Amino acid sequence: MSSRTSPISRPITIRRAVARDAKRLTRLVRGSGAYEGKYAAAVAGYRVGPDYIEAHRAFVAVGADEHGGRVLGFYSLVLAPPELDLLFVADEAQGRGIGRLLVAHMQSEARAAGIDRLKVVSHVPAEDFYHRVGAVRTGTVFANPPAVPWDRPEFEFRIPSE
Repeated sequence: MSSRTSPISRPITIRRAVARDAKRLTRLVRGSGAYEGKYAAAVAGYRVGPDYIEAHRAFVAVGADEHGGRVLGFYSLVLAPPELDLLFVADEAQGRGIGRLLVAHMQSEARAAGIDRLKVVSHVPAEDFYHRVGAVRTGTVFANPPAVPWDRPEFEFRIPSE
């Protein structure tokens, strides 16, 4: 577990997700402003279940507050084949560096697992974010209707050894 401070000086803790986080993570995905309008169908029935959390390396960013901590974002790292499967930051917490903290944590976890590169199939509105955090565009994943009716950018994180 690591503690970091966000740009607004509130402590942010990144910890391993546990089964009881499942409903909160599902709400975060389904409520994401990045999936409004034409993208809404992609997350309408999406579920992050306890089984998913158990099967993958899922981590949550928790902000300290009077309620004992609130989930501000999360990511999920799949080891084989290496992929950043999910990365979400709550709408109200965006722009505070939480996504950047989650990416840095993910890179550390990947490095510890012996991974030197991993892919990300990005949501179209998140493309600029991935550029800013150092991912390199490697291609396009073409639409697969009806599940995903639009093309998506594919990126790669190169994980340097320390």
